[in-house]
Amino acid sequence: MRQKVIAHIVYRLSVGGLENGLVNLINHSPESQYRHIVISLTEHTDFRFRIKRTDTQFYELHKKEGKDYGVYFRLWRLLRKLKPDILHTRNIGTLECVIPAFFAGVKCRIHGEHGRDMADIDGTNKKYIFLRRACSPFVTRFVALSKDLESWLVQSVLIAPEKTAQIYNGVDIDNFFPQESISDKSIVIGTVGRLSAEKDQLTLLEAFIRLKRLTKSDINIELSIIGGGLLREKIEQRIKDENMGKFVNLLGEKSDIPEQLRQMDIFVLPSLGEGISNTILEAMASGLPVIATNVGGNPELVQEGQTGYLVPPENPDAMAGAIKKYLNRPDERISHGWAGRMRVEKKFSIQRMIERYFALYDGYV
Repeated sequence: MRQKVIAHIVYRLSVGGLENGLVNLINHSPESQYRHIVISLTEHTDFRFRIKRTDTQFYELHKKEGKDYGVYFRLWRLLRKLKPDILHTRNIGTLECVIPAFFAGVKCRIHGEHGRDMADIDGTNKKYIFLRRACSPFVTRFVALSKDLESWLVQSVLIAPEKTAQIYNGVDIDNFFPQESISDKSIVIGTVGRLSAEKDQLTLLEAFIRLKRLTKSDINIELSIIGGGLLREKIEQRIKDENMGKFVNLLGEKSDIPEQLRQMDIFVLPSLGEGISNTILEAMASGLPVIATNVGGNPELVQEGQTGYLVPPENPDAMAGAIKKYLNRPDERISHGWAGRMRVEKKFSIQRMIERYFALYDGYV
């Protein structure tokens, strides 16, 4: 059987949830059936070494800042040379690539909607809606990572329902698993994500500051923030202003996320918008109760009062209140964590994700 060749396009191959999903897809695909090419419009980082398939090819197109229409000519020329069976673009930054792919003769062009950034956090940006509509004739199928995104594609962007599919991310449940023991005396509240405005770690920090003032002294609570990005300076300054340096750990980017999650007791995702969060799935697989903002696809993952709690975005008081429930109810913290683990095993495994993606691919080539 001939290997089918899939060319994946990302804006930049670096640490991120979208990129992590790509890594999982490639690493777990059947080698005898599929071969992968990863094309970065700008560049790739050492993150590419997380892809273990040695037959994977990598290309950088070195897109310049701002408008660089030459990048589409370079992509067209590369695709003419590589002749992939399928092109898979992801998010608005790579959407226009379906047009040179069409003219390069790529028969199947999949576009994934993984989530939105601060420029279009609520999906109402008219420029971006117009761009999606304009490119839609060149897209064979849109893939939404959440039902929320799928509904938005149909209702707001006006993509035909039969032209959309919804596929959840999957998590490696053999790599992400619960810690062996839980302490009632030292509680680590943690989060993982790029330090950026849309991820809103500042609200989590404010919630922690409020909590620290209210929590009884016999419970030692700490906050661990994993990730790097532009928001770090503001977070550092706020920690300094409130004299919280002894209680807040800014850990930067980490390559051992499974082990880092096993050091936590409660996971919090304070973001302003989400598609389907890999970090929520990884935290649930790690047996952690999850507190997340009630935005995007988060309610599709976190079951209120069963695996965690949902709170309004940009509301540190509500977030602090949800965390306090777990501090006061250790049995609930444990039961919600295990319920999350069971939910991931049943519905969000990598194998389930792989089966759905390759059923989609196989339907076109």
